[in-house]
Amino acid sequence: MRAAGRSTVVAVASRELSRADSVARAWGIPCAVGSYQALLDRDDVTAVYVPLPNGLHVDWTLNAIHAGKHVLCEKPIALDPADVDRIAVAAARAGVVVEEGFMYRHEPLTARVLDLVSGGAVGAVRTIVSGFTYAQGRPDDVRLDAALGGGALFDVGCYPISYACLLADQDPAAALGIARLTPGGVDEEFTGVLGYPGGVTASIYAGFRAAYHTWLEILGSEGVLTVANPFRPGPLERLRLERLGDTSRIEVRGSETLFTREIEHFAASVLDGAPTTITLAESRRTVAASAALHAAARAGGERA
Repeated sequence: MRAAGRSTVVAVASRELSRADSVARAWGIPCAVGSYQALLDRDDVTAVYVPLPNGLHVDWTLNAIHAGKHVLCEKPIALDPADVDRIAVAAARAGVVVEEGFMYRHEPLTARVLDLVSGGAVGAVRTIVSGFTYAQGRPDDVRLDAALGGGALFDVGCYPISYACLLADQDPAAALGIARLTPGGVDEEFTGVLGYPGGVTASIYAGFRAAYHTWLEILGSEGVLTVANPFRPGPLERLRLERLGDTSRIEVRGSETLFTREIEHFAASVLDGAPTTITLAESRRTVAASAALHAAARAGGERA
């Protein structure tokens, strides 16, 4: 936020004042408060960042909206598409900006991928293969708590889902899902397939059981585009394009410090009225696809 240049970090909130104090001292934040509502009640706060466990995103985004604050809410903004609708209505009434925090959407790498695909680099898109996995080794982690919206699909699966929907540029019409559950009922591994009108398909993988790895491949009628680090790109990335028998490498320069562009773009929406990079309509599409995959896994079959 400080590196972005148009933001001032005013306060940090925790349910326990001692924890807020600890973070404030570590990061040089002027004020620490012992409740989330106390932060929302401050007159010197214009906007808030909500990085709470998934199951708390909707309530505290709505509370912030009702307090007249702009909101950058970490992904996933909600677990049910109806809740995104509630947020959109409340934000419109309050006249505030609300955006979901998918950092990768603000990076030059994503823009370059979209330009290549829309420009016909791979021909007509046929299928998208993407995933995000890392080894989750803490049994008490909130990501393993069903009551807090835990699970691999909501935590890291939302990345490949959002990218697939972005590339397909439409809502999926069908979903298939297979989940491996923990004893507590949370998916620690999820494999899904999304089917889009017109015949495009997307294969999605999310997991807590394998080492850190991210991937994205876009297969078309004339070529394949491979993105090695789609969700957390480095300062210099190289795309691999195989087209009609030839292979080329495309260099893309990105951010030296990740998340800075996200804050810059959010500030432009708040201060200048610029359109958000991620609209609530896009967020709803991602949430609806995630919910459909979960429903399909629970039903043991296809969800249309």
